[in-house]
Amino acid sequence: MYHKAVQELSQHVLVYIRRQALLHPGDRVAAAVSGGADSVGLLRVLLELRKELGIVLSVAHFNHGLRGAESDAEERFVADLAKRHRLGFRRAAEEIRRLAAEERLSLEAAARRLRYAWFERLLGEGVVNRVATGHTLDDQAETVLMRLARGAGTRGLAGIYPEFSVPGPHFAEGSRVPAVSSSPSIVRPLLSTRRREVVAFLRGLGQDWREDSSNRDLRFARNRVRHGIVPRLERALNPAVCEALAETADLARAEEEYWEKETALTLPAVLRPGQPARIKAQALLELPLALQRRVVRGACEALGLRLDFRHVEEILDVAAGAAKAAALPRGWRATGKGNGIEIEAGVSAAPPDYEYALSVPGTVFIPEAGLTLEAVLIPGHAGYNPEHCLAPSFLNSGLKVRNWRAGERFWPAHSKVPKKIKELLQERHLAGPEKKSWPVVVSGEEIVWMRGFAVPVRFGLRVGDGEAVVIREVPAAEI
Repeated sequence: MYHKAVQELSQHVLVYIRRQALLHPGDRVAAAVSGGADSVGLLRVLLELRKELGIVLSVAHFNHGLRGAESDAEERFVADLAKRHRLGFRRAAEEIRRLAAEERLSLEAAARRLRYAWFERLLGEGVVNRVATGHTLDDQAETVLMRLARGAGTRGLAGIYPEFSVPGPHFAEGSRVPAVSSSPSIVRPLLSTRRREVVAFLRGLGQDWREDSSNRDLRFARNRVRHGIVPRLERALNPAVCEALAETADLARAEEEYWEKETALTLPAVLRPGQPARIKAQALLELPLALQRRVVRGACEALGLRLDFRHVEEILDVAAGAAKAAALPRGWRATGKGNGIEIEAGVSAAPPDYEYALSVPGTVFIPEAGLTLEAVLIPGHAGYNPEHCLAPSFLNSGLKVRNWRAGERFWPAHSKVPKKIKELLQERHLAGPEKKSWPVVVSGEEIVWMRGFAVPVRFGLRVGDGEAVVIREVPAAEI
């Protein structure tokens, strides 16, 4: 049993590594090991394969410090594991809670950002030229399902990439930066392997691991998908739903790679860069619809402007003559002029008002503000700053996200008196379209939440509240 479990998984991973060209002879590979089954399995399978792959292996551990003694025990476990196998050991620790509070991120998002920033430093310093993470096929399936639920095209459905390069823009699980063999990179050797196969592999080796108690915490969206939604889909629809979702990601990545090349080749013939940028309407309309949409999105992304599906369609209406202009996020505008469409930042025109329903739990993309908000229901305020937690009692009126309106006031916790929102934003040196589009959340007629500010005391948690509502921005890496 030992030999069968070990050999089968080792060979499966070896085939995947070679097919994806993830590792090469002479690579200096740091296995990112948290102590959990996936990352310990990653380390042990790379130990099994290192001679055949010709790699130099070491261990990297990031201590999130979120669970006190439990986190420290995991670090000792990983350090002992590295020592037992005579591997180099590197560790880092950061103040996760401080970053989460300062940037209003979930603890999960803040931890990911700091962890990957450390990986980037290791690679940038030349300490190693590969960092391997323990993402499995299950992680891939969960990612695709979450993005599908939030709304995504093939770019989002591509999920977790097997490899992506460093340096480059800040990256995370879904980075679209393609890796090349000569560049330092993050690799995911277990991305075609089920989590249960990793566990069987470890048991076959007699290798223990550490169970992270937060992996059962249902305030994290991924845990709700992992422990609730996916098992129901397996029982009710398809026992191989994880494999089906991972195959969807494979297909989407190939489609995305093809269309990105096509878009890059097509843009110069359709787009005249500059201020304002100009899209040739007739040239655009002669393209297939799929390429039209990508060219429009690509043209706007070149200007630093992120569009949702609705705005792309409105620009295409302008190109076809069905509309004269389209209002875009952050005060930008697409206007039909002659035989072209001019895309420019609004200088004097105020961005339009907006209003969207926000369910709990639920997410909403706000194109006018260029961000996505998520509302989650959590037990108490565990893991979150209480100043960011709302009492659940006001939910009967429902929640809406909108931009603030002239004359409105807000009373964040620790302030002596309520202030006009205009004054609060001026104190933060916000101006122009960003200021006008600043989001608030209302329940009925009451403003209960405002981006970047503590929750008003009268809407905060009270003694006896068993649950809390947290409203947070969803980082682009999670979308």
